[in-house]
Parts: sequence; C-alpha cells; structure tokens
Amino acid sequence: MKLLITGGAGFIGSNFIRHLLASRPDFEILNFDKLTYAGNSENLADLTIDSSYQFVRGDIGDHRTIERLFESNFDAVIHFAAETHVDRSIEDASPFLETNILGTQRLLEAARRFPNLRFIHISTDEVYGSAAPGESFTEESPIDPRSPYAASKASAEHFVRAYANTYGISAVILRCTNNFGPFQFPEKLIPLIISNASENKPIPVYGDGLQERDWLFVTDFCTAIRLAIDTAKPGSLYNVSAGSPQPNLKIVRTILQTLGKSESLIQFVQDRPGHDRRYALDSSKIRRELGWAPAVSFEDGIRRTIEWYQSNSQWLDHARSGEYRTYYERHYDRRSQTLGN
Repeated sequence: MKLLITGGAGFIGSNFIRHLLASRPDFEILNFDKLTYAGNSENLADLTIDSSYQFVRGDIGDHRTIERLFESNFDAVIHFAAETHVDRSIEDASPFLETNILGTQRLLEAARRFPNLRFIHISTDEVYGSAAPGESFTEESPIDPRSPYAASKASAEHFVRAYANTYGISAVILRCTNNFGPFQFPEKLIPLIISNASENKPIPVYGDGLQERDWLFVTDFCTAIRLAIDTAKPGSLYNVSAGSPQPNLKIVRTILQTLGKSESLIQFVQDRPGHDRRYALDSSKIRRELGWAPAVSFEDGIRRTIEWYQSNSQWLDHARSGEYRTYYERHYDRRSQTLGN
C-alpha cells in the first residue's frame, strides 16, 4: 500500500510512521508536513535513508500543492495534521480554523476524485465536551465542544462525514483520548512534568489539578490506526481509549515519585478558561469490531516515557530551545523533497 500521512512530523504521526515501517515493510509512506512549531523533522531524522519513506514539506491549506500531491495515487490518507494545543487556541483561534477545518476540507476535495482511496481522520475525545463523574461517552453520544480547538476538530469531522455522504469517500474517524510517549512536544503535560522535575523546576498545575484525563500510550493508538486502515468499514467511527481516567494531579505525583522528586515542586496556577473537567470514552466498539485492546499499562508507559526523555536529552534541549526548527534546512536535500522533482 502507498500511504499519504499528513502531519507525520508531529508526536503521534512520527510514532505511527515508525510503527508502520517496523510492522508493515510492504507500505510506502509519504509524510507531508508544514513543520510548524510542533512539527519536528528531528523526530524522523534516522529514517531518511529508508527507501520506503519520503518526506515533503508543505501546507494542507495550499490546494494547488494538495492537488499535485494526490497525483501519486495513494491507497490511503491518514490525516494527523492539526493545530492541537488548547491554550494556543484560546489565545488565537485563527490558525485552528485555517488548518483543522479548511485544511481538512481541501484534503477531502482532492480525495473525492479517487473513489477507492481510504481516508482515516484522526480526531479527539474533546469533541464530546466534559463528561460527568462516572460517565463514558460512546460513539452515539452528542458532541459538545467547549474550546476553540475542540470546535475546530468537531467541524472537521462534520466535513469528513459530509464528503463521505455526498461524494462516497471511504472515510473512518478515530476519536482518541490523551496520548503520551516518546517525541511528544515538551509543552504537553507529561513531558513538561518530566523535564521540569528532572531539573528541579516548578511544575505548574491548573486549578486544583483534579481534572481527569484518560491516558493511552502512543503505540497502542498506532495499532488502532493500523487496524482501521486494514479492516474498518467505510463510514465507521471509533472511540479509542485505555478506559481508566485519572486526575492530572495523580499523574504529576506518579512521575515525581518515579523520579524520586519532592511534591514541593508542584505549583498550582490559575485554571485556564473553559477548562473541561473530565474526559472519558467507552472504547468497547473498536475492541469488539476490530479486536483492538491496549497492550501497554499506564505504569509501564510512564516508565518507558521517562526513560526515553532521559536518554534523548539532546532532542529535548532542541525542542525546548527551538533549535529543532532549523534542522530541516540544515539536513534535508531540499531539491529532492519538493513536489515535482
């Protein structure tokens, strides 16, 4: 199979590419990424010699580039590319509309010319809004996005479904809970805790820290995506979760304990506007229909994640300093990574 992966230089996308190249050597992968602040070409630097992998820098909002890109006749598109950080969406929602909504629509417009193309859209549990205590959303639950980020992802989903209904696109939507693991940008909660705690710096915790999230190790989500490519029926929608929401404060304390650090590093800060209290998904449908189940426990995943960040201090330094942004210009042969050459 020949796959187009959008946003493959990001956290989940880069892990998914690594997962595919290790598990499915028959796949050819073209990674199309704009390399915004969260797109890090260092994530896949060691794969540039792999003949099954190609990287092209570009913007899913550029419809002319997208039209040329689809001339490669892909078997499937796995659409990760998105602005994802809630805090940034609160400060300025405009990039989220441009990338998450208009960018998705432009991909769909190009994809509709290829009736046999599979379109896997990566969404989020945040489209449901906040869950009540003890509640877990199913795929039939109404969506109720509460942040500009969540609203942009919900809108993108509507376009995916509309194009599937109107033009017959073979689309599958995956709504996943919070992922964690290697290569996650250090502004996110778990890598922020690890990096700050390792340097004995304060760890900011919003409000009382009792907001609950369901954490899934990234390789388990990669397995779910691969199963969706291989076996999901067109029009399917799946929740993907570990099924065990935990308070943010517990996550912080677990990592501090693992690192042997004092809880005195915890610093409670003012809660962000519109902060959802709890996310929880019922993933019984994907377990039943596709045979998926998480293989990595939270405790094992945290151990692996801490070990990875400790062993990749240079990656973390570059991500925190911004040096990673110059990696593409310094190391990629730009003539061979441009469409049409």
